[in-house]
Amino acid sequence: MTSHIMPTYGRLAVTFERGEGAWLWDSENKRYLDALSGIAVCSLGHAHPAVHKALCEQSQKLLHTSNIYRIGVQEQLADQLTALSGMDNVFFSNSGAEANEAAIKLARKYGYGLGIDQPAIIVMEKSFHGRTLATLSATGNAKIQQGFAPLVEGFIRVPYNDVGAVADAISQHNNIVAILVEPIQGEGGVNIPAPDYLNQLRALCDQHHLLLMLDEIQTGIGRTGQFLAYQHNRILPDVCTLAKALGNGVPIGACLARGKAAEVLTAGSHGSTFGGNPLACSAALAVLATLEADGLIAAATRKGDAICAGFSARLQGQPHIVDIRHKGMMIGIELDSPCAELVGQALQAGLLINVTNERTIRLLPPLIMDEAQIQLLVDTLSPLILAFTAQL
Repeated sequence: MTSHIMPTYGRLAVTFERGEGAWLWDSENKRYLDALSGIAVCSLGHAHPAVHKALCEQSQKLLHTSNIYRIGVQEQLADQLTALSGMDNVFFSNSGAEANEAAIKLARKYGYGLGIDQPAIIVMEKSFHGRTLATLSATGNAKIQQGFAPLVEGFIRVPYNDVGAVADAISQHNNIVAILVEPIQGEGGVNIPAPDYLNQLRALCDQHHLLLMLDEIQTGIGRTGQFLAYQHNRILPDVCTLAKALGNGVPIGACLARGKAAEVLTAGSHGSTFGGNPLACSAALAVLATLEADGLIAAATRKGDAICAGFSARLQGQPHIVDIRHKGMMIGIELDSPCAELVGQALQAGLLINVTNERTIRLLPPLIMDEAQIQLLVDTLSPLILAFTAQL
């Protein structure tokens, strides 16, 4: 059948029609265990009753009025997010890329306020911040930038997890206003930095009056075993961006700011027609309530440990396994060769996974995954990996 959809994705030959919890069913009624969660989006699984209830109730009352009026549920969500994050205020958008756009604009406006005519932001190699022109320019992936020049200027790129390189960049440029970094790189291969990496970046920002801006779009909302990944480090950024799991599938993004950064964007300096609409905010409030009521954030550490222990036991001693790493339920199994074909093999076996940075199997299971499903994940994927590496 001919599709009239632009071919911007290399889509797998499967169509899902319904879901429940960690399970999805396709158009042939075949069942799949979802270990990807729509790329870290459906952390409460599919068709969660609390999200369903919130959407139904809100849709019967009000969907949209625009941000030229006050929106009660938006204010409730802002109150909860600032309380959970330690930040001061929030700008709501529709996606992670838009949240990062807001952060980039905020940093530039902050720089202009300091008298810097060409403000620059330090970003990292192998990073991913979105596909709009500014966020694409900030992203450290030449492959996805190809064909979109001229890119947006004002980004200085350094290696990830290299504090010395950041310090050198600061010393060599007098127009740096911010550092934009993921606490853990997701698209870059589930790259986990040194335990004190963010602490050292925080110290550099304090020393040089820069904004520390953390992209928590994939790591946030409980994925790593804390509500936000930076809370493992007991620091506060100046700006933090969220999206993905915040709405459990309903599009919503957020740019949170604190202190001097919270005063930068003022009336007329930024906006969004749909951002923070009543429907999306109602879904997000249901997500936050469920995470707390069900203790899912604390459980993410235990479940992530169990998944990695299972794979470590099954794959122990295999020479083509470079590393198995995780933080909570953000898991990467790195091989020494490209392994994208494992995605299709897992699909045939009734399991949804992802391969990123060509060689890293990325697992982002829903936080509601139970012990039996964890065991099934390990039991299904391990033989596929072993068979693949046996051919190398």
